[in-house]
Amino acid sequence: MSKVNRTIGVLVAAVALTVGFVSPALAAPPGIPPLETARTQLAGLTVRADGPMTGYSRSKFPHWITKPGTTCNTREEVLKRDGTNVVTDSSCAARSGTWKSPYDGATWTAASDVDIDHVVPLAAAWRSGAASWTQERRQKFANDLEHPQLIAVTDNVNQAKGDQTPATWKPPLRSYWCTYAKMWVRVKDEYGLSVNQAEKAALTDMLGTC
Repeated sequence: MSKVNRTIGVLVAAVALTVGFVSPALAAPPGIPPLETARTQLAGLTVRADGPMTGYSRSKFPHWITKPGTTCNTREEVLKRDGTNVVTDSSCAARSGTWKSPYDGATWTAASDVDIDHVVPLAAAWRSGAASWTQERRQKFANDLEHPQLIAVTDNVNQAKGDQTPATWKPPLRSYWCTYAKMWVRVKDEYGLSVNQAEKAALTDMLGTC
C-alpha cells in the first residue's frame, strides 16, 4: 500500500468514527502493570551504560516460532489477539481484519501494513543483558506472549523506532507514553535487563504523563 493510500485510509477511518461506526480496539498486550508497580519496578532496575553490539545478530533471537500443537506462529498469534474481526486461513495467516496501531492511532485492514513490534527491541535487549543469555532464553524473549513485549503497530512507525530506547524514541501519540513506559519497564524487570541513565530519565518522565 502506498503512503498516499495509507493517508487516505487514515482519513477514511477518521470520517467513519464521526458517523458512528465502531472503532477497532487498541492493541492490548497482557501483563501491563499498574502505575505504582511500574514505578517500583523502574526503581529496582540496574542502571549502567549499555554494553557493546559485538556479536549481535537477530538470528540469535529466533522468531517467529510456531506455537506447539498449532500451525500459528507468534506473529500470527499477535495479529489475531490485537485485531478486530480477524479471519485466518487453514495455515493461520490473517486474510482480513482491522488493526488499530496504538503508537500512532492509524487503522489498517491489511495484515501486510502491520508489524509486530518488540517493545524492548532485540538489539536493545542485547546491549542491556541479553548478550549473556542462552539461545533458549533469547527465543523466549523474542516470542513472549505472556508479558507486554509484543504489539501490532503500523509498519513504518515500527521501522522508524528501530532499536531505539525511550531516550531517543517515543510513540508519536503522547497519550500512549504512559502505557508504553509501563510495558517497557515490565519487560525489563521480568528479564533482569538494565537501563542506562538517559533511558531511566525518559521512562520516569513518561510515567509522569499517566
